[in-house]
Amino acid sequence: MRRKKNTLTFHQKKKIITPKLIKEVMSWLYITILAVFIAFMMVFAFGFQVRVIGDSMEPTAYNGQTMLVNRIIFKIFGPSNGDIVVFLPNGNANSHYYVKRVVATPGDKVQIIDGLLYINGSVVTDDQDKYDKMEDAGIASNEIKLKSGEYFVLGDNRNSSEDSRSANIGIVTMNMMIGKAWFNLGNSEHSGGLIIN
Repeated sequence: MRRKKNTLTFHQKKKIITPKLIKEVMSWLYITILAVFIAFMMVFAFGFQVRVIGDSMEPTAYNGQTMLVNRIIFKIFGPSNGDIVVFLPNGNANSHYYVKRVVATPGDKVQIIDGLLYINGSVVTDDQDKYDKMEDAGIASNEIKLKSGEYFVLGDNRNSSEDSRSANIGIVTMNMMIGKAWFNLGNSEHSGGLIIN
């Protein structure tokens, strides 16, 4: 009788492309593209940083602090009173970025009388507790009526700020604004944190 040889045989299974495999690959591809898109939008919206120059926003922000800027929010909602905005004065790309607080919005009448801020003929009482009286009213010594897309901005350190009172900055328009400062990253001397308006 003949003995059977013990032989090992390896059979390669043919790879078959099935609808289930195609569906799984497409699912992974979709998730990857979606993740890349979301990451791009997050970087575009919140990845822009500016450095505060000068002491005009003390005590909210200090010279040298880095702030993240939300560049999308103003494309959806316009700036509101109290928002801290980042802008280029007169849209001048050669200038440094300015960081100031919105105190009046389109349709408001603004005037500074005896160092106090008046909006629509009434003194802003909150300002008296938070900020020093303004020594220089600048262009706001006469009443200014804001048109559509126009904003009046001031620094929190009112007597050490170049802002809408200054003729070389004046009224800030939407097309000058880069976005809303929403988080300061701090520096070695001061801790960072959320900016609450």
